[in-house]
Amino acid sequence: MRLILVSGMSGSGKSVAIRLLEDIGFYCVDNLPSPLLTQVCDLLGRSGHIDLAVSIDARSEASMTGVPEVLAGLRAAGHDIRVLFLTASDEALVQRFSETRRRHPLQQRLAAAAAQREPTLEESIAQERELLAPLHALGHVIDTSSLPANTLRQWVRRFVDGGRSTLTLAFESFAFKNGVPVAADMVFDVRNLPNPYYESALRALSGLDAPVMAFLERAPQVAEMIADIARLLDKWLAGYVEDGRQYVTVAIGCTGGQHRSPYVVERLAEHFAGRGQVLVRHRNLHR
Repeated sequence: MRLILVSGMSGSGKSVAIRLLEDIGFYCVDNLPSPLLTQVCDLLGRSGHIDLAVSIDARSEASMTGVPEVLAGLRAAGHDIRVLFLTASDEALVQRFSETRRRHPLQQRLAAAAAQREPTLEESIAQERELLAPLHALGHVIDTSSLPANTLRQWVRRFVDGGRSTLTLAFESFAFKNGVPVAADMVFDVRNLPNPYYESALRALSGLDAPVMAFLERAPQVAEMIADIARLLDKWLAGYVEDGRQYVTVAIGCTGGQHRSPYVVERLAEHFAGRGQVLVRHRNLHR
């Protein structure tokens, strides 16, 4: 069986991910208490389902501490287990709850108990991060802070479509002016490279367009920086795998996330193609 475990912060886009997985053929179970995960997998496996997506998050009152052991047992039984964790900045989550006028699940739970003061939204978000920490450490993390729903659907589909591997390596370009992605494991700054933005003929293009690529290829320091980043990753990625990490996100940033960082991401993805599952994401090109 192929199992996608979807978790993450309330308001981060889990419903978007679950609906996408259902649309592409997964049997989806939303808000499953974590102690029932093994039983659900056994039941659906006997029923002939081979693609299963399960959402486990703070809406369940069950503890998350035992989930890593459950997943390890399912992997040992031969199942292809992948964990997708969606998150966002506190500011983005507060704004989303304010726009929808919904209460946070932890606020609802404590209000129902009526035994203590109801926490503020900010306090609930902090409590939820602590509660979900065991799953955050296991998952492939996507920061949805400034991500349109359609882009999130594309990223989830790419994550699912990859074959079984021991390492998922994601290269993500971003704009420093919009903040560093909170899900990044390693961040590299390429703002010191020549900027095509100051060439009027290139300003409206991106690092995926041939004229911009040719501009950057003419600057020797661009190739040198890419080679330096690749050498560092070549040296240290094995350590992540030995430590049991299955997901590593490498974020490459420039000023606007349009020219230099997408180009560098594409070159690094080419260099590491074939070493596990390699994902390419451009956070700002959808704009």
